[in-house]
Amino acid sequence: VQLVESGGGLVQPGGSLRLSCVGSGLAFGRYVVSWHRQGAGKERELVATISSGGDSNYVDSVKGRFTISRVNAKNTAYLEMTSVEPNDTAVYYCHARDWLNNNYWGQGTQVTVSS
Repeated sequence: VQLVESGGGLVQPGGSLRLSCVGSGLAFGRYVVSWHRQGAGKERELVATISSGGDSNYVDSVKGRFTISRVNAKNTAYLEMTSVEPNDTAVYYCHARDWLNNNYWGQGTQVTVSS
C-alpha cells in the first residue's frame, strides 16, 4: 500500500495551490481520506477529511479557504488551497483509514507560504 502526495511548493500569501494524493495497493474508494499538516516545532494537526461518499469536514482555520475532494476512479484525493497564509506553511500529509481501522500515511509534501 502506498499514498503519494504531490503539488507542494512555494506560494505567495493570498495565492493558491492544489495538493494531490494518489493511492495504490488499496481499495481507495472504501477509505476515509484526510489531510494533515505539521509546521516546524508544532504538533501534527488534522486539516480536512472526506468520507468515501464525499462528505467533508474542516478545521476552523481553513474553512472557506481549503476544499477537499476525491475521484475514486483515479484513486486520488485533492486539497485545493486558496487565500493561503504564512501560518499554512507546513508539511502536508495524506492519510487513509477504512472501517477495520487499517490506516496508511503518505510521505508528505512541503508547502511554504512566503513573499
